[in-house]
Amino acid sequence: MKTIKTLREKKNTAILLIHCPDKQGILATVTEFLNKNKGNIIYLDQHVDRQEKIFYMRVEWELDGFAIPADKIGEYFETLIAAPLQMNWKLYFSDDTPRMALFVSKMPHCLFDILARYTAGEWDVEIPVIVSNHETLKPVAERFGIDFQYFPINRENKAEQEKAEFDLLKKYNIDFVVLARYMQILSEDFVKKYPNKIINIHHSFLPAFAGAKPYHAAHERGVKIIGATSHYVTSELDAGPIIEQDVTRCSHVDTVQKLVRKGRDLEKIVLSQAVYKHLQRKILVFKNRTVVFN
Repeated sequence: MKTIKTLREKKNTAILLIHCPDKQGILATVTEFLNKNKGNIIYLDQHVDRQEKIFYMRVEWELDGFAIPADKIGEYFETLIAAPLQMNWKLYFSDDTPRMALFVSKMPHCLFDILARYTAGEWDVEIPVIVSNHETLKPVAERFGIDFQYFPINRENKAEQEKAEFDLLKKYNIDFVVLARYMQILSEDFVKKYPNKIINIHHSFLPAFAGAKPYHAAHERGVKIIGATSHYVTSELDAGPIIEQDVTRCSHVDTVQKLVRKGRDLEKIVLSQAVYKHLQRKILVFKNRTVVFN
């Protein structure tokens, strides 16, 4: 199934994501560098964390007419701006299409939502492969014309299977991974290979309920709010930098089935919002927190 590309923005731009120790004049220095080289800035947002004394910035500019060739921008920026100001920075180009792998198990709601947005052309991304520890969702992958790879995992073969998965991701030149309700805990070694490049989704309750049936436990306690949280995966389970969250109200009239439906609706929306922000290069991670630009 081919994607419909009419909804994708056609841009020829570069994006810089920056964080560094805060000091006077950083914003002016960066914008002066772009202006002097005939860069038309189309987006700029910045934030100062006064407690940590860290400056964050995202700037995007048009490459048409820019004086520095695209393959030299990073070199010039590092020498003239980044090194003197002790900057951590990443440079992206709008014509580089990221490649995303989806990891799934049995639940299809997040997978269908992502594939619907993908095939409608809402996202500038390629999805060459879907990985699963069950064969349940193989027909979905086939329907969308995407390679489906089955890796059954148990305690004895986990290391071997994760190595095979990693080799597969290298083969497909995968840039980042989305866990679309993948019910396996990734090893620390696997996570380290994709730092801040694995996005997960899970339910989020006030109060929180662990275990296999969180919606049943929430129903028994009569919760009034349920939610979902999407975050980058770290070696500490469900404790990575948070990208997106949302909640919805519920009451005594909601059955377990209604809570499950509401929860899954939130999960797919929150996950898709997190993926979209990642694709837009609007997320900066510092320590275990995110700065998500508008």
